[in-house]
Amino acid sequence: MAAIRSKNTKPELVIRKALHARGFRFRLHTPKLPGKPDLVFPKYRAVIFVHGCFWHGHHCTLFRWPKTREEFWKEKIDKNRSHDLAVMDELARHGWKILLIWECAMKGKGRKPIKDIVDTCTEWLKNNHSNKEIKGINEE
Repeated sequence: MAAIRSKNTKPELVIRKALHARGFRFRLHTPKLPGKPDLVFPKYRAVIFVHGCFWHGHHCTLFRWPKTREEFWKEKIDKNRSHDLAVMDELARHGWKILLIWECAMKGKGRKPIKDIVDTCTEWLKNNHSNKEIKGINEE
């Protein structure tokens, strides 16, 4: 478990590289904001979180409850979910718009082309839409 990263994960790096190539500039893991969002776009007053389906308890094909220490994992993942909701509520109260990209959108059978995900991110940032989630194809 010590090898599991909370920052600079592969899906996060893919999104960062693609958005930077399209001319977007952002801050990383800003500690002044609740939840230390993965990407912060002050110009657009927007944040992007790239969530792993297991750690954040996403109901998709990539999420499976562990067979061992079931109570520990249920408590941990439920705590992560409630923390995520509290963070997003706090950010919304302060006027930030939130985009949540799930791991299943980039990995597994239901993945979408990275170009489509980045196109969605670009449109969302430029057109000032409200909060949004990007999920895998089978999860929409």
